[in-house]
Amino acid sequence: MLNHCRGRKIKLHGFNNLTKSLSFNIYDICYAASKSSQNDYLEYIDKEYNSEKLRSILEEVTNIIEARIVNISTQDYDPRGASVTILINEGHDPKGEGVVAHLDKSHIAAHTYPENNTANGIATFRVDIDISTCGTISPLKALDFLIDSFDSDIVLMDYRVRGFTRDTKGRKIYIDHDITSIQDYISDDILDKYTAYDINIVSDSIFHSKMQLKSMKLERYLFGSDSDKMSKAGKTKVRTLLKKEMQEIFECRNIYDRET
Repeated sequence: MLNHCRGRKIKLHGFNNLTKSLSFNIYDICYAASKSSQNDYLEYIDKEYNSEKLRSILEEVTNIIEARIVNISTQDYDPRGASVTILINEGHDPKGEGVVAHLDKSHIAAHTYPENNTANGIATFRVDIDISTCGTISPLKALDFLIDSFDSDIVLMDYRVRGFTRDTKGRKIYIDHDITSIQDYISDDILDKYTAYDINIVSDSIFHSKMQLKSMKLERYLFGSDSDKMSKAGKTKVRTLLKKEMQEIFECRNIYDRET
């Protein structure tokens, strides 16, 4: 697997202004039987992934992709949810001698969406993350860290390289690194845990990957003390509900019961 941008070193006539955009939807699924447990779960998620936690995650992403923070904006919402936006540039200087290059057209943003289905007890937490970089810094370097930073049951990813830059002869360069799939930049240890599916248009530098966790240990998905008293038949029903929820999100379509 590739874990970094590779390929020949391209000599450019000026600044590399290719825009590399990586977008995530990460889902964490849970079951809470009672209304009380459902509310407790939403409160837990809201505290676990508040703006300060998101900020620390995104600051580490900035460090991983070797960018420089220009500005940070954070917001917690009432009743729930949080957002963080970081303006970055290609200014990482390991020697600490100042900004090497400066172009404030790169950013990282995260938004959370806790929600639950009161009819069946399924709760779904979603976090959207967008990383857009301009220059040689690449958002692909942060893939493993971002997936590991959340309880990622479902991960939907889009990556696109936009625009062009020019070499020293004036010829347009539309992509400056090798890639056939987003999965090329995810470690084998993580990929082994997921069922992964791709839709790629390599000629247009457009890549889509989605992953669904293979193993589902029911205990990991139960929230609240009332789940301790659940019968064997109840656990079977909940397992079916959870699998249905995950499959619907993974396939981006509703799966209707035969009875309806």
